[in-house]
Amino acid sequence: MTFDGMWSAIEPIGRETSTGGYRRYAWTRVDATLREWFAGEATARGLDLVTDRAGNQWAWWGDPDAAVAAGRSGVVIGSHLDSVPDGGAFDGPLGVVSALAVIDALRTKGFAPSCPIGVVNFIDEEGARFGIACAGSRLITGKLDADTARGLRDADGVTMAEAMTAAGHDTEHVGPDEEALRRIGTYVELHIEQGRRLIDLGRPVAVGSVIRPHGRWRIDLEGEANHAGTTRLEDRRDPMLALATTVLAAREAATAQGCVATVGKVRVEPNGVNAIPSRVTAWLDARGPDEEAVRSVVEAVGRQCGTAAVEESWTPETLFDVSLSQRLSELLDDAPMLGTGAGHDAGILATAGLSTAMLFVRNPTGISHSPVEFAEREDCHRGFEAFTRVTEELSR
Repeated sequence: MTFDGMWSAIEPIGRETSTGGYRRYAWTRVDATLREWFAGEATARGLDLVTDRAGNQWAWWGDPDAAVAAGRSGVVIGSHLDSVPDGGAFDGPLGVVSALAVIDALRTKGFAPSCPIGVVNFIDEEGARFGIACAGSRLITGKLDADTARGLRDADGVTMAEAMTAAGHDTEHVGPDEEALRRIGTYVELHIEQGRRLIDLGRPVAVGSVIRPHGRWRIDLEGEANHAGTTRLEDRRDPMLALATTVLAAREAATAQGCVATVGKVRVEPNGVNAIPSRVTAWLDARGPDEEAVRSVVEAVGRQCGTAAVEESWTPETLFDVSLSQRLSELLDDAPMLGTGAGHDAGILATAGLSTAMLFVRNPTGISHSPVEFAEREDCHRGFEAFTRVTEELSR
């Protein structure tokens, strides 16, 4: 199936008719449909499909274990298929569809790789359901403790272990997967740009240089449940006031430190329209140019709201393989090098010591994690063509 054919096949999966955005959460029925689609595409190409301990899917052209035994690991390309709530169509799927199309393009031209080529679909990159971004890559690299992961709960109280089991995945062996990691010699991820640099530069494709430090923190704000119509204002312990302070403090502290910060998720208990809440839980996302600045933002927010923020995930500044990135930039006609404030599975693998790189495809809206996220079809094809050149060069 062609790039356009694959894109058309997955475009309706998980799409909300009311918003036009996508809700493709890990270990759900929608996720299962996407995983079945990926497995079907792998089978149609005669690729060997392997699922690792965390649930990541790997489709191999060639035998990666034989290559490892011979002293050369494979070249892996791909991305993820899950989304944030009401996310866009391109964040993740563009990389997976492009990677499968790369296999087709290389075979069509009669290319014979000197090492296995793998296409990966990472599970739960966005962390939309259980709150930990890049859970699949964090688990296999040991960056996320297996017991912690199994105990994570979604908004309905379902644990990750329960969700995995319901989806047919064995949770007993969830955790670091050295076998999966040994098969990766180089990983290159293609992704839509999450900003407007390429539109300003007039270029369709860029090479990633660095992921700026970022993290997520949980803030628990306690109050006292009471009647919204009969309790005097002076008698209220309303945690929504503390939430308002938290939101404003995040903006103020981020501005002062040259960072960005957002309270993007809130849980209110008991969440009744005529009830003063007993408790509010807020999640803070903070990112910036360096670790000290980001942590200063979090500390300032904690001081303002009167409670310490609990760290749920942290990603330090992550440099992609410098020599590899420069090599790819030269290969792609001196493609610009771009840093990003967004986390990616490529960054997690990089922190685990693997050689990784990223390609970004132009986004004329500059908007991501939104239904209006967009890439022109011509630029998608240019990205796929660049991906093909890169994969051919690395697997000669």
